[in-house]
Amino acid sequence: MLKKIKKTVKYLNENTDMRPKIGIILGTGLGGLVDEIKIEKSVPYEEIPNFPLSTVEGHKGRLIFGTIGGVPVVAMQGRFHYYEGYSMKKVTFPVRVMKLFGVETLIVSNASGGMNPDFEVGTIMVINDHINMFGTNPLIGKNYDELGPRFPDMSETYDKEMISKAFEIAARYDIKLEQGVYLGTTGPTLETPAEYKTFRVLGGDAVGMSTVPEVIVAHHMDMRVFGISIITDLGVEGKIVEISHEEIQQVAAEAEPKMTRIIRDLITEI
Repeated sequence: MLKKIKKTVKYLNENTDMRPKIGIILGTGLGGLVDEIKIEKSVPYEEIPNFPLSTVEGHKGRLIFGTIGGVPVVAMQGRFHYYEGYSMKKVTFPVRVMKLFGVETLIVSNASGGMNPDFEVGTIMVINDHINMFGTNPLIGKNYDELGPRFPDMSETYDKEMISKAFEIAARYDIKLEQGVYLGTTGPTLETPAEYKTFRVLGGDAVGMSTVPEVIVAHHMDMRVFGISIITDLGVEGKIVEISHEEIQQVAAEAEPKMTRIIRDLITEI
């Protein structure tokens, strides 16, 4: 794996002069942040050695190099999921590459189901902690000391300074912002009413099929992490309705401009 990571980093070093310190992973229906990027170079995933391909609608599949407010960034427009059949090592491979490429801060976004009864469809939630319900972990297997420790501490995984700054920015624009615990599952099925109830009892405020693996790997490599979710459907008793992936994308797209504004200013002010 280490050889593959270094080969991919070598390819990126040879194909762009940019050396961004901030990496961004754009989730379902949240690709609009790309419009805020002054793009210097865009590379399709299929051209990048060892990169998986995104197979999910709403995930375009390219690595974008550019600037936001003059700050150099690299953004994944399209992520990889465990339910696509990729191993956890493959799902998190791009995060490893980002770190060895020089990225120090990772910003992750996603669309998720809300389980907190105070949430509504379209609520934006900053992630302050997570629960791993994937039944596995991306760090299982051989540990490479140059990437991180065998047993990383997870007591403060999401950067408190960035969370505080996000709320400051949201108040500036009169954007209502919540915070809570994101619970990650394998998917691809959406949750049953009993699962929503169980996950809420466990302490989850929102549930989705991504983010947790990438965050674990980023934290393993001592990266600062900021996570944000758009609540696209509700898993609250009495408010659960049948929903499609297309509807999830639509809700995410409608709330996305607010999230984009927060992330844009966060990048320029951290």
